[in-house]
Amino acid sequence: MDRNIVHLDLDAFFVAVECRNNRKLLGKPLIIGGSSRRGVVAACSYETRKFGVHSAMPMYLALQLCPDAKVISGDVEAYSKCSHEVTEIIAEAAPTFEKSSIDEFYIDASGMDRYFGAFKWAVELQKKIVKESHLPISMGMSVNKLVSKVATGEFKPNASKHIPDGTEKDFLAPLGVEKIPMIGKQTASFLYDMGVRTVSTLREMPVNFLISAFGKNGISLWNKANGIDDSPVVPYAEQKSISTECTFDEDTIDVKRLNSIMIAMVEKVAFTLREQHKLTSCVTVKIRYSNFDTETKQIRVPYTSADHVLLQTVTELFKKLYNRRMLIRLVGVRLSGLVYGNQQISLFDDTASSINLYEAIDKIKHRHGVEKIVRATTLDVNKRVRMELNMFKGPKYPLKNVG
Repeated sequence: MDRNIVHLDLDAFFVAVECRNNRKLLGKPLIIGGSSRRGVVAACSYETRKFGVHSAMPMYLALQLCPDAKVISGDVEAYSKCSHEVTEIIAEAAPTFEKSSIDEFYIDASGMDRYFGAFKWAVELQKKIVKESHLPISMGMSVNKLVSKVATGEFKPNASKHIPDGTEKDFLAPLGVEKIPMIGKQTASFLYDMGVRTVSTLREMPVNFLISAFGKNGISLWNKANGIDDSPVVPYAEQKSISTECTFDEDTIDVKRLNSIMIAMVEKVAFTLREQHKLTSCVTVKIRYSNFDTETKQIRVPYTSADHVLLQTVTELFKKLYNRRMLIRLVGVRLSGLVYGNQQISLFDDTASSINLYEAIDKIKHRHGVEKIVRATTLDVNKRVRMELNMFKGPKYPLKNVG
């Protein structure tokens, strides 16, 4: 049976939500992000993009390029609510779907041609989403997730594009290599230096040469250039929380050690949160005393995935919670109230340098392991405890910039 994979991507999602809630913003150059000069662009309207404005750009530079743009701080709760609305519409209609980010979905419509026509069905679903949510959404369909995603991005906004089976290579051939998912600026720049600017040129490169230049990623590059992608649509399931606990070999009252462990916990759950492309709105701290009495305390916070915000919250909760001065046998941290979103959402008021710092730290942890870069205050946490802190729950989701 031929595969029919549909990709749906809400157009300029954050901007669309703001315009839905305030019709006066329609057609206006709009930037969502930190309002200060040192802030960062989280999202921008198509009216500003023609001036060269894009997400993750420093706000001062964006306003130089488009001085007439209106800057608003954004409403993450509204974005999450709208995302859930669209998710429910898709869940009612789709046989199998995957929610890969706050504004992006994949649907496996294989076999639909027997009864209705897969592309016709996808177009009707697209119209239903627009009618019921009042949000613009683009759609692409092909035999795999890779080509469908590229098709959506290439023809948005309001795209409805079908790449028939067998035409994947012809469709991809004239595109720039940077249009291929997961080819970032650094890889694209390296390919450009090699004289490889289009997908067709990349496709002609010998596999062994790509492996020598990019390691095992060379095979992935060659497959993508040839439109090959066998990855399945992973059925969507909402994850409720991310948590970690540590039970000590010996009960302790060493506050310094406890603080170090709590910091190590926060570093790990926050990194996991960012890897899953999520934000939390509720933080819970748990302690169990030597007599097995267990107490918890939680607090709601603005949506975030930033270490420094979560560290301050966990530290304050622990101070309020630990008031009996008894020996402790277990401590734990739980993040709940999760929504999909990237780092820019939670760092509206942070600087470009702070965002770059988190991205650099996460890149090191992802490539070399979470233990390769830690805060100095956690160096005295022994290896066994660190191994226990590696116990996380839930699936992982790829990172993306919301556009």
